[in-house]
Amino acid sequence: MLFPSGTFTKGSRMKIAYTIASGRGNTDLLLAKIADRLMARGIRPIGAVQINEDREDCPRCDMDLKVLPDGPVFRISQSLGKESRGCRLDPAALEMAVAEVGKGIAGGADILIINKFGKHEASGRGFRETIAEALSRDMPVLVGLNGMNEEAFMEFTGGVASQVEAELEAVWQWASEATHTKVGSD
Repeated sequence: MLFPSGTFTKGSRMKIAYTIASGRGNTDLLLAKIADRLMARGIRPIGAVQINEDREDCPRCDMDLKVLPDGPVFRISQSLGKESRGCRLDPAALEMAVAEVGKGIAGGADILIINKFGKHEASGRGFRETIAEALSRDMPVLVGLNGMNEEAFMEFTGGVASQVEAELEAVWQWASEATHTKVGSD
């Protein structure tokens, strides 16, 4: 299901938030920590967190998506050589991860965490339908975002998404309230 532009309204009760962290991989680390905290408290997250692995033979890292809560892991980057400059995303691997997350939503979860609303989501693919499905089930959604796709994300959500400061305690506060979890830090 895809929500057409304008489906979300300012009075919407849907719980959707996004965070934008500066620095390569910082949003990924932040969302992984939030997922770990939620699971430690018995909350069932579904979604995907990105794991970046540095490579000795290339200045760019390998990118893996771990499907929450406990896998599988999909390599979503393609090795195109160290001089390559184009997009390294493996769209087939991304769609396999999307399908796994979709199965998890159907099985029930307490919150959807998506590593990034990226170029694929901005163009109507990737996790976009998954986000819409979770929201249609009144499941809170937490998304990583970068400035390049912020306008498309705002259009998709109709501006009802809440921005949460990219600080562990601020994101934890939102996730705790959204899932009715007792707030506390580790």
